[in-house]
Amino acid sequence: MNDAEPYDYVIVGAGSAGCALAARLSEDPDVRVCLVEAGPVDTNENVHVPLGAGKLFRTRLDWDYDTHDEPFCDGRRIYLPRGRVLGGTSSMNGMVYMRGNPVDYDDWDQPGWTFADLLPYFLRSEDNERGPSRYHGSGGPLAVSEGRSGNPMTTAFVAAAVQAGYLANDDFNGAEQDGFGRYQLTQRDGQRCSSATAFLHPALDRPNLTVETNVQVHRVLFDGGRAGGIAGARLDDEIVLRAEREVILSAGAYNSPQLLMLSGIGPADDLAALGIPVLLDQPMVGMNLQDHPAVNLVFTHSQPISLLVAGEPEYVRQYTEERRGPLTSNVPEAGGFIRTTPGLAAPDLQFHASPLMLVGAGLEAPTEHAISFGPCVLAARSRGSVSLASADPTAKPRIRHNYYAEEDDLRSMVAGLRIGLDIGRQAALAPYTESLYLPPDSESDADLRAYARRNTQTLFHPAGTCAMGSVLDAELRVRGVEGLRVVDASVMPTLVRGNTNAPIIAIAERAADLLKR
Repeated sequence: MNDAEPYDYVIVGAGSAGCALAARLSEDPDVRVCLVEAGPVDTNENVHVPLGAGKLFRTRLDWDYDTHDEPFCDGRRIYLPRGRVLGGTSSMNGMVYMRGNPVDYDDWDQPGWTFADLLPYFLRSEDNERGPSRYHGSGGPLAVSEGRSGNPMTTAFVAAAVQAGYLANDDFNGAEQDGFGRYQLTQRDGQRCSSATAFLHPALDRPNLTVETNVQVHRVLFDGGRAGGIAGARLDDEIVLRAEREVILSAGAYNSPQLLMLSGIGPADDLAALGIPVLLDQPMVGMNLQDHPAVNLVFTHSQPISLLVAGEPEYVRQYTEERRGPLTSNVPEAGGFIRTTPGLAAPDLQFHASPLMLVGAGLEAPTEHAISFGPCVLAARSRGSVSLASADPTAKPRIRHNYYAEEDDLRSMVAGLRIGLDIGRQAALAPYTESLYLPPDSESDADLRAYARRNTQTLFHPAGTCAMGSVLDAELRVRGVEGLRVVDASVMPTLVRGNTNAPIIAIAERAADLLKR
């Protein structure tokens, strides 16, 4: 492989962005594309059965990251699952199709990246079962569908939110984001539609597209100031892949900055301290890390209708024969968006509701029937970082999110917990809120703040660590070198208000056009 002919493009990371980008670039038969993935092919059944995603946590298909001690969350280390398989985290996420709010993109203040600029790319990707409209596309690779779980707790949660005085919303990607409703999902016929399923699999028979799995990339190779390929390993075998046009990092908000730093692009003093030769002093690589901190309220009850029943024979049969029922659940089946104070340009909280007992970051087996719901903080002001713990490329990066470093984020979370408790008291949810599991000591500010600190988890939306305007220019090129771009969530100057899979795919769609141009 080391003596193989060079490719035009080498893409590192076969996740939400990488799969879409490889498929789009290889549409031109004269362009040679190599997509490199650290994990295996996506043949594991739990990738494709929607409810199986939780069974992938801490397995070989998971990068299995944790934050370092979070100083504003009682020093806890918070589990950060990330997909290490074709499809990346789109092969293990909650499948919520959400674009974010138009103001998110407009606030980036980057030419070509307003919401109006990106909407055509959202539409191009989308195959919405509702059909085409002003806000939706049909015929694209990415299936967007209604949920098929049919759990009555999902319906009850939305009804309770309306009873509590909030709007109903049947399309969060339509005219308005505010309100509560069921989420549309990246599923086709009750099965997960990951970026690999949507974009990559239909392109695999193209002779100009090569996919290398089980290859962990260690660094980008440079000829002077120009990227010329990558070096990595499959087990103990060294792999070198050459790129005549560009190397593109699509390894995600944790791994893309890690790879830049391993390649000598990052904070010079930090790299020198680890013995890494400095190619480019770029202190913002790995900085500006953002996420949506989330807290669940878990209400247990005696109704035998939670996702605990999914393995029973009648529901296995329902899934096998009809592709419906509990096994099609994405877990966060419904939710909503709220503005907690007047005058906000967009919602500052998002809710997710799951017909399941969610405890221990999803790592603990549920023991009772329950519904779990709660807020996450959108447009959080706190910033964390990704740095190197070692010059060894197989060492995990040092990640610290710094959740609640900014006081306003904790204030928003406390407001969200109060809203969640109020929704839980509404009549529509009464059959499912018999007991609050491990409740806060009271509803005082102090006790809700303490509850947030000890229960906060990631909502799996890291972004911002190779941002446009600092690390990258507006065409996603790494400033200060040639032939190197980043295309994934790390390019976002600020995190969008909502789930990130669809925005990352839209970023990759636009990046493909930039590269073709």
